[in-house]
Amino acid sequence: MLNNIGLPGLLLIAVVVLVLFGRGKISSLMGEVGKGITAFKKGVSDGSKELDDEDQADKARDVTPDTEKDKV
Repeated sequence: MLNNIGLPGLLLIAVVVLVLFGRGKISSLMGEVGKGITAFKKGVSDGSKELDDEDQADKARDVTPDTEKDKV
C-alpha cells in the first residue's frame, strides 16, 4: 500500500497537513518532538553512565580477608 506513494504523494500529504494544522501548530509540535528526542538521548547516556559507575564500584569493593579480630 505505501510503496505506491511517490514524491508527489508525499508533497500532497505535506500540503494537506500544513493547511489543516497551520504553520504555528506544526512548528510547536516539531519543537516538542525535538525536546523528546533530546530527553531520550540524555536518558540513554545517563543510563550507560550509571551502568559504568556500577561496574567501577564493583571493582573498587573491599576484598580484604576477614581476620579473627573482626569476627569477635
